Amino acid sequence: MDSKTPTTFRILIGKPGLDGHDRGAKVIARALRDAGFEVIYSGLHQTPESLVRTAIQEDVDGIGLSILSGAHNTLMPDIVRLLGEAGADDIFVFGGGIIPTGDIPALKEAGVRAIFTPGTSTTEVIEFVRQACVDKFSAQT
Repeated sequence: MDSKTPTTFRILIGKPGLDGHDRGAKVIARALRDAGFEVIYSGLHQTPESLVRTAIQEDVDGIGLSILSGAHNTLMPDIVRLLGEAGADDIFVFGGGIIPTGDIPALKEAGVRAIFTPGTSTTEVIEFVRQACVDKFSAQT
């Protein structure tokens, strides 16, 4: 990063849908926080609309979604679409959870930048998020 790059990036970690398991989301939130990011955690049972509203209000750089319920093919693309409709398509979206490998190409085609499956190291997630934030900042300047 050069001297004009912000030192702190903001990430929203979201739990859309009815999935009540948040351990993975909390692990990622803490890892990102410990790596120097400002992290906002949404809590459980959020709608795509509420997550997009929060992302815009909190002026985040990216949204990380944790989905274990199987609703990823609907919820993740909905959030990307709603960001675009709100004129906030510069906020990148990434996700993780129990997501079959065969679903990943369609999610990426829908605009989800990265998918992390069980067993992914927190270091890999941190490196992706850091690079995505730097790329976003570079595109804006």
